[in-house]
Amino acid sequence: MLTVDQVEQLLNVWHFPITPGALIPGPWHWGKIGGFSIDVDAKTMVMTWITMVIVAVFGVAATRRMDIRKPHGLQNVMEMIYEGMINLTHQSMDPVKAAPFISVVTTFFIFILFSNMLGLVPTLSSPTADYQTTLALGLITFVLIYVFGFRFTHGRFMRHFLTPFLPLTIIEELAKPITLAFRLYGNIFAGEMLIMVLLGLLGGWVHVFGGFIASVAWLAFSIFVGFIQTFIFVMLSIAYVSAAVAEEHH
Repeated sequence: MLTVDQVEQLLNVWHFPITPGALIPGPWHWGKIGGFSIDVDAKTMVMTWITMVIVAVFGVAATRRMDIRKPHGLQNVMEMIYEGMINLTHQSMDPVKAAPFISVVTTFFIFILFSNMLGLVPTLSSPTADYQTTLALGLITFVLIYVFGFRFTHGRFMRHFLTPFLPLTIIEELAKPITLAFRLYGNIFAGEMLIMVLLGLLGGWVHVFGGFIASVAWLAFSIFVGFIQTFIFVMLSIAYVSAAVAEEHH
């Protein structure tokens, strides 16, 4: 039986720097500027680049030869996702207010879903298994709450801060991106850790096909969790923004 750190070392065929026992990957040291060290989380950055390329290829392939009369396979998938996001936003927001937000949540859905699924590919990992990535996504939602709130209510949505319980209101606001981030991170990170635990139990079979055996054993559940967590993140983002632009603020 092998430890998680030993399994991670055996699966590190790309030779990323690893910090044993750390919650985030090891850094690449890019030098110093003015006495400050420039460090980049190597594995997360590369996996994010890979995800971005996959998303771009998917987007181009799905829209390159669009045909309303006879849509092809990937076009059907893209239309299904986009129509799903339209339905979700229209259930919570006025269609006029939802229009500029639909493209954002569609991008969220596609990027997070591909990110979650990337960890199922042997030797690769999910960018969303790093809390720095999910916190960045949560902060984007946090900024959008105020951008859309000011755009459609001209600041009137800020009236909920006019309360004798202001400290609690501030804590509630700050908790939104944090809960978004750590809910997504916790579930994806836990899934990848469980795969490594399974590989550790396999002992000498750890390196076979880059951990393919354990990945397949956990495949169905990981796909389910990855999809559900994507859906939850998007739904909560829609709920937070729709609350900021709600008519009762007028």
